[in-house]
Amino acid sequence: MSFVKEVTSWILSGINGIIQSVNDEEIEDMIQTLLASKSNKILLLGTGRSGFVGRAFALRLMHLGFNVYVSGETITPALSPEDLIIAISGSGSTKTVVTQAEVAKEIGVKVIAITSNPNSPITKYADKVVIVKGRSKVDKEIDYERRQITGEYDRAPLGTMFELSVMVFLDGVIADLMQRLGEREVDLRKRHANAE
Repeated sequence: MSFVKEVTSWILSGINGIIQSVNDEEIEDMIQTLLASKSNKILLLGTGRSGFVGRAFALRLMHLGFNVYVSGETITPALSPEDLIIAISGSGSTKTVVTQAEVAKEIGVKVIAITSNPNSPITKYADKVVIVKGRSKVDKEIDYERRQITGEYDRAPLGTMFELSVMVFLDGVIADLMQRLGEREVDLRKRHANAE
């Protein structure tokens, strides 16, 4: 087996384990908050690869008929207290994301933080926190003994496991929302860009 296939198999197995460890109450709280915010504005925050994941989630929310925006875009509107922010940061300490969450709280906007670090700065401003385990780009601890005993080690660089796990997790959230809203793939396709 090629090294690429070996690592890919390891990553996929790891993603499943990470997602299975997400707290069911946190998932339900997130879904209920999204459903309650469907007619309000939803703003996705994230930088780097976490930002890419946020953009992908925003696209699917738009396909479901949500009023969704991505931070940093020129069409991002002003927020009101009834709106929602979803902030994605593996470390939970990305300065731009934390600062935007802080400003949102000053306005009275609800914040859902998706992070691997339950004690991070972003959680101070979050109404709901979803912990998605996975090494973030700032993790410095290396459990040498565990790796030697089990033969396991993180073959994915920086925050890959967090980012990919959140991507798959959020696609699961979309599938759940589709079911609850009675939406089918054909309905989503009607909202898909057609001027491409």
